[in-house]
Order: sequence, then C-alpha cells, then structure tokens
Amino acid sequence: MNIIVQKFGGTSVANEEKRKEVVDRIIEKVKAGYKVIAVVSAMGRKGDPYSTDSLINLIDERYMQKRELDLLMSCGEIISAAILSNLLRIEGHNNKALTGYQAGIITDDNFGDANVIEVAPHKILNILEKEDIVIVSGFQGATKGGEITTLGRGGSDTSALILGEAVKSECVEIYTDVEGIMTADPKMVPSAQLINEICYSEVYQLVEEGAGIIHTKAVEVAKRCNIKVIVKNVDNKGTGTIIGYLNKNDENQKSSKDSIITAITCKKNRAQVIVYLDNNDKHLKELLDLIANNNISIDLINLFTERKVFTVDEKHVQTIENILQSEDYKYKIIKNCSKISLIGHKINGLPGVMARILGVLLKVNVSILQSSDSHTTIWCLVSDEDTEKALNALHNEFY
Repeated sequence: MNIIVQKFGGTSVANEEKRKEVVDRIIEKVKAGYKVIAVVSAMGRKGDPYSTDSLINLIDERYMQKRELDLLMSCGEIISAAILSNLLRIEGHNNKALTGYQAGIITDDNFGDANVIEVAPHKILNILEKEDIVIVSGFQGATKGGEITTLGRGGSDTSALILGEAVKSECVEIYTDVEGIMTADPKMVPSAQLINEICYSEVYQLVEEGAGIIHTKAVEVAKRCNIKVIVKNVDNKGTGTIIGYLNKNDENQKSSKDSIITAITCKKNRAQVIVYLDNNDKHLKELLDLIANNNISIDLINLFTERKVFTVDEKHVQTIENILQSEDYKYKIIKNCSKISLIGHKINGLPGVMARILGVLLKVNVSILQSSDSHTTIWCLVSDEDTEKALNALHNEFY
C-alpha cells in the first residue's frame, strides 16, 4: 500500500468552507492512488465552540483532576473526526473514524502531556485494506489500561508523525492556514519569503525560539525515522515547505536558500537578569540551584568574572527577585526585552556574521543588550520596542 498521512490543524477545519477544502485534499490523494490517514485537530481556536480552549472554559480547572481534564480535552478532536468522516461519505468515499487509542497510540500516564511509548497500527492497516481513508483524532492516545491521555499542545502534529512512522508513510503533509515555513513572521516582516526546503535541525531550532510551525516532538520523530514532512496551506495553492535531509548522507545539510541565514524569529516578553557575583563556582551553583528548584528556565547565559547575565520569561521576574533578595544578591533586571534568533547551518565557521548583524542594527539605532551563538544560531537580545525594526533590518540585510 502507498500510504500518506495528512494532518489538518484547527484553523483548517474551523468552518464549512475550510472543511470542504480538507475533503478536497483527501480525495485528491485517493484519486492519485494513495491510502490516506487524515489526522485532525479540534475545530478552530479560542472562542470557537468546539476548540480545546472553549472546552476547558466549561469547567473550573481548580477542581478538575488531570485524568478527567484529558477526557474533556480529547472531545474536540473526536468531534472533528466524526464530522469529517460524514463529509467524506457525502462525497461517496467510505472511511472509518478512530480515536487516538483506537488508532493504536499507547502512552504513559502523564496526563496533559503524555509521551507515546508505542504505536500498534494493525487496526489502521486492516481498515486500509478495505477502505481508502482512515480519520484519526489527533492530540490523544491512551495508557495500556485504557485511560485517555492527551499529548500536550500541538500534539496532533506528533500524532501524525508517529502514525507516519508506524505505517511507513511516504510522507506527512501538515496542512495549516499559512503558505509554509517563512524566513520570518510575515505579520512582523512583510518581505518574508517562503522557504522551499529546510532541514530538521533548523526547523527544530525555529520552533524552540518561538516560531509556531510544528511541534518539537513531531520534528524529533521525523528526524528519527527520516520521513519527509511538507508544511503547506490547506487551499493547496502553493508548494509549501519540505522538511527533511536534503542530502541523506549529510546530517548538517544546508537550506536551499542562497542566504547564510535560513530564517529569523523572535521570542518576546523576556527579562535580562544581571547578578553581581564573584567568580566562585560554588556561589554560582547555589544560585542556579535556587532558580531550578523554582522551575524557572534560563537562557542566553553569559558568565563574567564579576557578574552573571541570563534571561528568563517575564512571568518569572517576581520569583527571581524574591530569590535574589532573600539571598542578598546585588542584581539588576531589565524588563521588556526580546530575543532575536538568526538560524542557519551556513553560519557554522563563517567569519564576519556577527559584525554584519551589529552593523545593521547600529544603522537603525538598535542596541544589542546581550548576544550568544552556537554552530547554527546567533541570538541577540534587544528592547521589545525595537523588535520589529530589528527583524526587518536583519531580514533585509540577509535576504
């Protein structure tokens, strides 16, 4: 069997017009000779009747156990699957709709953010021997004991990839309301361009740094089994973006873009913390342990002889201040910051990139508060109010 997995996000099934496009995309693949596994999210977003957020708003979470909350949150995807199944039958295409558990997705019992421990695809494969289409409720699975679980935000992407891996799908298509993966957020950078091809590591870094493209767990699965992923608009007017190894023998393969930067993204609402601390490793470890014990993640860490500098999410500022004050640390906190990330494998070993970044930002009067880099990413911390100006200036420079 030639099997293809298609995943349709919440905006793709949000209204009657969009659901008709979804049906068209599925039927197109059937006519092309494929057996189709369509993974669906709950319909719409916050405010829409059957979205996950709307379902959560029906209850008081303070009195809800995680087990029962997962039961509630799984309903949105089941509704989507049943409705899509009905629409396909109206068009003359027999199919079967399944919950994640019925599809063979087995997880641990970490309710709300469960981890997949195995996939038993025999039921799906048996159905596809007789039918052309299986509709699967995304975002969910169940424990070996049959307790319904959900896979965390963006979990429908994970559902699609683990099923694609299990049935040895030719590829996984992720349908959404955007053209594909862009060089920057077009809402902030109007000149953003479509990326035709991008490697797993680059897209993983993009997601980690704030780009809402595909769930990180899904990227991990795709890279693990080397399955091609295509991100495209449900209207099917564009070619979308291909995620994969462009050269299967080179894990560090580069984007097809001519630019040395594959994409630029940002993470807002950051705060810079400067702690005036001597160069004593024991004192530093004590501070980091206190922060970790309060479940606070830090990044952009720069350690100097007389001061330690890092960033945190602004929601943790009060807790950080409490920690520093209780231990009588001297410190300074700068709020309203934004972390800009420039991502691309071509950065590795190439001299002069940071000089170009600094030159561009100087021209538009944007100050870099802090910077760091890795083999594939350069980070710059700037003031929130300078974010869009910095993004556009950098994008114009590298594209």
